[in-house]
Amino acid sequence: MVICIKDKIKNVNAVIGCNIGCRYCYAKAVAKRFHLVDDFTKPIADLHKLERLRKPGVYFLTGMSDLYLWKKEWVDKSFELLRESPRTVGIYLTKAPNKIKLDDVPDNAWMGVTITSKADLWRLKALKENIKCKNYHITFEPLFEDLGDIDLSGIKWIVIGTETGNCKGKIDAKKEWVDHLVNVAREYGCKIFFKEDLVYNIMGEEKSIQELTLEMEEALK
Repeated sequence: MVICIKDKIKNVNAVIGCNIGCRYCYAKAVAKRFHLVDDFTKPIADLHKLERLRKPGVYFLTGMSDLYLWKKEWVDKSFELLRESPRTVGIYLTKAPNKIKLDDVPDNAWMGVTITSKADLWRLKALKENIKCKNYHITFEPLFEDLGDIDLSGIKWIVIGTETGNCKGKIDAKKEWVDHLVNVAREYGCKIFFKEDLVYNIMGEEKSIQELTLEMEEALK
């Protein structure tokens, strides 16, 4: 039985909006469908939603935004709550680590980048250079090609997914791309989590991998 990531990791969409303009962006479509914001390119915040961080758990904080677009007071508030709730895990993602400078990150904050192709690999180096923290992760979603033998040193957790929806130019991940990435991650001791669409549509349940880190498992107890 595949356990959906939503059953373990909860979304806290305290910030909604992004101006990066990815072709495959699901967040923009969701925001438009439910009329969440007037202009998705201009992020807005409802910091009261961050109060959920007081309850131990694993929370994804940038599902409808990108960390580089968060105002300083938004970041500070989320960090404040994470420090007050050491059993909570907060997960952040960005596609623009070169535009962020953070060096006072709580130990229970997980900072990561999205990498979809070889053209994005620069983000891994920029992440480590610009964000100093204890826990790094990468989301390879959607995975658009074989990434080769990439350097995952210092990365504790990776998430792998395929493109969803039926937009023009859709690229489905291939099993051999995923298998190679898994082998590389194992060499570096990374925990691995397949998104459910990757499991059901590409890999099959018999090859499902849905691991969390020890810190995440503790937060879910």
